[in-house]
Amino acid sequence: MRLRLLLTAALVAPSAITARAADAPLANTPIPQVIDRYIDAAITEAGVTPAGQADDATLIRRLTLDLVGRIPTTREVDEYVASTDADKRVRLVDRLIASPGFARHQAALFEAMFNPEGNNRGSGGFRQYMTDAVRENKPWNRIFREVVVPDEADAKLKGAAEFIRGRLSDADKLTNDVSVAFFGVNVSCAQCHNHPLVTDWTQDHFYGMKMFVARTFDAGGFLGERGYGSIKYKPTKGPERTAKMMFLTGTVVEDPGKEPTADEQKKEKEALEKAKAAKAAPPAPKFSARGKLVEVALKDANAEFFAKNIVNRMWHRYFGSGIVNPLDQMHSENPPSHPELLAWLARDVAANGYDLKRLTRGLVLSKAYSRGSKYDSNPPDSKLFAVAKLKPMTPNQLATSLKIAATDPASFEGKKPDELEKMYEQAESSARGFASLIAQPTENFQIGVGEALLFSNGDRVLKEFLTDGGGSALGRTKTMKTPAEVAAFLVKTAYGRAATPDEVTAITGYVEKRKGREADAYRQVLWALVAGPEFRFSY
Repeated sequence: MRLRLLLTAALVAPSAITARAADAPLANTPIPQVIDRYIDAAITEAGVTPAGQADDATLIRRLTLDLVGRIPTTREVDEYVASTDADKRVRLVDRLIASPGFARHQAALFEAMFNPEGNNRGSGGFRQYMTDAVRENKPWNRIFREVVVPDEADAKLKGAAEFIRGRLSDADKLTNDVSVAFFGVNVSCAQCHNHPLVTDWTQDHFYGMKMFVARTFDAGGFLGERGYGSIKYKPTKGPERTAKMMFLTGTVVEDPGKEPTADEQKKEKEALEKAKAAKAAPPAPKFSARGKLVEVALKDANAEFFAKNIVNRMWHRYFGSGIVNPLDQMHSENPPSHPELLAWLARDVAANGYDLKRLTRGLVLSKAYSRGSKYDSNPPDSKLFAVAKLKPMTPNQLATSLKIAATDPASFEGKKPDELEKMYEQAESSARGFASLIAQPTENFQIGVGEALLFSNGDRVLKEFLTDGGGSALGRTKTMKTPAEVAAFLVKTAYGRAATPDEVTAITGYVEKRKGREADAYRQVLWALVAGPEFRFSY
């Protein structure tokens, strides 16, 4: 069939933002240098002055939130700011990526990516699978295979099947969710007719992708798959069609499957019943359509969709905005802001075995990542990445960070690394209930009414984060002599920075008006700090 252009070429078509001064970096150039070369060239061409680099306190906060899902402790901030080591940022990034918290936090982000509507989170199997995958640094192409064609006989991989199992009742949704999660393409608008706005996507694409997954069914709690089956659909014009297995680039797969005879159907049914009675996975078909999807998607030019999608999603994770936006609209009429950069990163990640830890490290060590979020005048086009974008915390980030801020900083001192990691994990675990009350942030995020009421009227914040018992930040204030000392302490605990003179004056004045009720006043001060925008966002 006719495509407007080969989609893999269209994805690197020139855009309004070019990088002529950054032509063809060598393959062995470090990722941060490549990023800064392309980003800086586009900024210069646009005649824009970028924001300066973020200060150390801001940078360690941003990195700790992005990599392990919590704010840093005051000790971590103080040590980082005071360090004169020229490689301190590299050491910090390597320490965070190597920590158990990295696997837990990244797994939570992947779970939200795969299940934006919150489905399949009940059993925790998929989260555990992703946690193990990140910890082991499984290549992304291997994760792709294990999620799309899971080996349910392996207990460690069984959780990977939840992505498909949770969508078996709706093959149309399964088709689109696979396309969105792994290829950055939302084909749902091409289901009933050719896409009304994007000529790249036709009904042939939607039903071609559906043919890869529609033969999957529930077989006694396991994923079964038939080696045959057809889909017919009615186009807006012309006679009814029988779908062919077809990837997003237009690559058609020959289908060796044929309708079974009555005797073959009987034997198939008997085999399924036997497996069900044994509580085992059913026999695999001779031809797996899902397996063929993995094979085709990772082959030759088709792999550009796969590689560019994960690069774009990881870029969005750390920069707050994708090189292609929205993330599920990767097509020729929605070109990347930096096509050469996206193409280079996609080639690099594929050439290096889809190593996402390596990609993450490269992204966060770039100057583009560490720019400040403040700009004296109207900020430039966000597509330039000349200014760091404010990123709302995820529910887990917010709840865990509240736990850290509510804890006496002295509790984290004098501990061995493994003891600290246990404390961080306990903070995450105890914060999960509160996190479930917070909405997952989406594009153009605004704090909703539910969250505002939770912080202002609910007693959950008071009971979980604003107690003044031993080991709490508020409990520590009981040992302090003046409101000014408490003001400096609470601001540092919440924000990881020194309090400004104006903040100390305002807090002191507030407390002094409440003589005899200082404990309540301090509780209200800490509440105001953690309920404010400076705490709510990564900046």
